[in-house]
This record gives sequence, C-alpha cells and structure tokens, in this order.
Amino acid sequence: MSGSIFGKMFRISTFGESHGPALGVIIDGCPSNIPITLEDIMKNMDRRKPGNAQIGTTRKEADEVEILSGVFEGKTTGTPIALLIRNTNQRSTDYGKIKDVYRPSHADYTFDQKYGIRDYRGGGRSSGRETAARVAAGSVAKLFLEQLGIQVTAYTRSIGSVVVTDKDFALDEVSQNPVSMPSNTVSTKALELIAKARENKDSIGGTVECIITGLKPGIGETVFDKLDALLAYAVMGIGGVKAFEVGEGIHASTMYGSEYNDGFYMKDGKVTKSTNHSGGILGGMSDGSDILLKAHFKPTPSIAQTQQTITKNLEDTTIEITGRHDPVIVPRAVVVVESMVALTLADLILCDLGANIEHIKKIYQ
Repeated sequence: MSGSIFGKMFRISTFGESHGPALGVIIDGCPSNIPITLEDIMKNMDRRKPGNAQIGTTRKEADEVEILSGVFEGKTTGTPIALLIRNTNQRSTDYGKIKDVYRPSHADYTFDQKYGIRDYRGGGRSSGRETAARVAAGSVAKLFLEQLGIQVTAYTRSIGSVVVTDKDFALDEVSQNPVSMPSNTVSTKALELIAKARENKDSIGGTVECIITGLKPGIGETVFDKLDALLAYAVMGIGGVKAFEVGEGIHASTMYGSEYNDGFYMKDGKVTKSTNHSGGILGGMSDGSDILLKAHFKPTPSIAQTQQTITKNLEDTTIEITGRHDPVIVPRAVVVVESMVALTLADLILCDLGANIEHIKKIYQ
C-alpha cells in the first residue's frame, strides 16, 4: 500500500489499523538536540483520544505512546524516531454485520475495488484512528518549530450552523470547553446541536481554523511546492476534510482587487501589511504575517439511521450502523490539523535551508 509516507526532509511513515494490535510512526530527518519528553507528546494525544461521551465515541483508548528509538537523555539524536501506540479497547464484533456490506460515505467500496480485500473492523487504515500516529509525529514537529519561535494553533470555528463570530472570539477559551471553540458561550450552543444530532441518530460537520505565527518570509516554493498548495495537500489528506481555504478563501472570488490587496508599509523598521486577506501567503511563500487557514469537515458517516446501500455481491440492501461512533469529529480533529500543518512547515523549513548559498555557508562554517 503506497501513500503512507509524508514529507521530503522531515519525513514520516505511519502504519497500523484501527482494530489491529497497534498504530505507529517512523520519523526520519528530525534534527538532533531538540528537547523532548513523553509528556510533550501525550498532551497532544490526550486532545485527540476518544472517550468523551458528550461529543464522541465511547471507545476508550489511553493512546499511550512508547518511544522506541531516536531519543536519548531527553533529546532527539538525529536518528529515526519510532513511536508506537497500542490499541487496547477494540470491539471488533461490532463490525461483524457489515463485513459484506458497504457503508455509505465510507471508504469500504473504493478500498475493496482497489485491493480486492478490506479490513471491515472499523475501516482498517481508512479509520480516523490512523490519525493518532499523525498526532504523535506532529508533536515532535511542533517541538522543532517551537525552537524557531513558530507556533501552530488550531480551534473549532464552527459546528453545523453554530459559528464563532469575530465578536465572540476568545482564543484563551479554546481549552475551556469540550468542543475546542474560542468561545465558551458559543460552545454551549454547539453542544446542544451535537446532542440533538445524536438523539436523531445523526451526525454533524464543521470547520477547524488554524493560525501560524512566527514564520519568516520566503518559506515555500514558487511553482509546484507552494506553501498553500502543500498545506492544502496535508490538510486534505485528513479523513473527512472536503474543503480547504487560506485567508479570505472562497470569499476572495467575490471581492474587487482594491478590496483584497494587502498594502505594505514600514513599522519599527519591519515590513508590515495593512490587511491580511491573503492569509500570510504570497506567490506560494510565507510573507511574514500570520498564516490563516480553514479545513471544512463533512458529517461523520457512521450513523444509526436506516440507509440505502449495496452488498459486496452488488445487491441492493439497507444498513443501520451500530457500535461506538462520533456524532462529530471536528473537536478531535483540531489537533490533527495542527499536526499536519506542523509537519508541513518542519519539512519546508529544512528544504529551505539549501535555497541560498549564503545560508549554506553559515551552516557549513
């Protein structure tokens, strides 16, 4: 199976299935001497792990990470870092009724058509549980970025029709509510909507927004490896993401150039912009201002309502999905978006070191 490797210089390779013994990731290309502890990784794993019955599946996984290699005396060694997350709360019998039936809006049908075999227990590699390995790797990437003064911060901007407006926006409240919204007041409305969806045996989608601060100008390439293109590639690679935006996003198509263009001016000897409609990216490269992006998630496909589908033998049938499933994946996906963004930036920064001979001289000398 191809497609499980991400990055060029800061490269990761994930493995494992939802109902297999474990998931894991190998990180290759991480620089040495980055301070790292298991707690640094676990604080991100705890944000993603299942078990919050108010908003997610009742499957309880500790998601404890084992560091198998690449770390010595609390620092990265520059050698491959191997991280393992054991599955401890699988209930594979929940999926026995669907082994010969394709779930609507899942990867069941396409996976079977591609490989001629599929792990029907939770979706195997197609399961959202695969993102646990990405978060473990992203935790290391974020530690690398922090050494350079770069911060990646994501949060839930909307769930269904419930949206945090700029008026209600309070970034310090993201960690104070179970849906990771920058507004405790709006989060209460979101929880009510989620509860209603669960009561109706339904699910709901939403939007994750992410801010990158501290990135210097010039990160990214001008043609194929544009910063926004690679961020889109990384974020769209998360299961359930159906749209991606930078800055004004799709709203830019309704604006005049005189409205959209960000004017430059000097402030305290630094290049500054009067607005940031571009979302911090110009010509495929960072411009030094905050980078703002959005990821739009579809409703969770596993719902208990009766749905029309087909069997593996291509016969019409219906299905009612039972088991432990999230009525919304957006709150748990917040840290996944952060992780994929961090991995993209770490990779691009390392690639950028060879862009200018003066940079190379400084490093070599």
